[in-house]
Amino acid sequence: MFNATRTFPAPASLAEAKAYDGEDVYAELRKIFFDKCYICETNDPHDINVEHFFAHEGDIKIKYDWKNLYFACSRCNNIKSTAFNEIIDCCDPAYDAFGSIKLLPPLSPRGKAVVVIPINQDPRTIKTSELLIKIYNSDHTINKRISSEFLRGKVFKQYNILLDQIDAYFDPVATADDKANSINRMKVLMQKSMPYSAFIRWCILEDNVLAPILAGDMD
Repeated sequence: MFNATRTFPAPASLAEAKAYDGEDVYAELRKIFFDKCYICETNDPHDINVEHFFAHEGDIKIKYDWKNLYFACSRCNNIKSTAFNEIIDCCDPAYDAFGSIKLLPPLSPRGKAVVVIPINQDPRTIKTSELLIKIYNSDHTINKRISSEFLRGKVFKQYNILLDQIDAYFDPVATADDKANSINRMKVLMQKSMPYSAFIRWCILEDNVLAPILAGDMD
């Protein structure tokens, strides 16, 4: 996951309390969440929802509360449903959405699982970890198994781009310019606007050479 900064004032359409997913709401959420699902980090998802962080269950105030609206793909919205109200709020600066949970990619394009490791025992961290395990590793139905495999494949594809840059950086014949270019490309890959940036960042932090070089650029 990644931290985001919510903008104010709220989109004007919410004041009418007729629709929580007006065009102005979608437009603003896309900017706030970098055009990514805030849960799985898939960018520019084909099927998007305005998701309620706390399930409104008919409560009008919660339903149209700007601070309760998030940008999510329909798959994550469906899995989260009403069962995961108490997760990390990535728009709350009191929580480090990225640093609280280590995410490591599958070991191959068809790897069986993403590794999800809570870094602390805060109840919200634990609950968020449980949700992310379901998001990336669900296999209890054929639909969930196939969609999880597809998602893990996309994560690995982005991770493989990072591996190419790491390989170029450590190439025995790499020049100073080659190394600088690889570092700059890694900086692009780990930007929050990029898909699956949490995976990229954790992979870099696991490297004894690259972590000291790049950790300071992780906002």
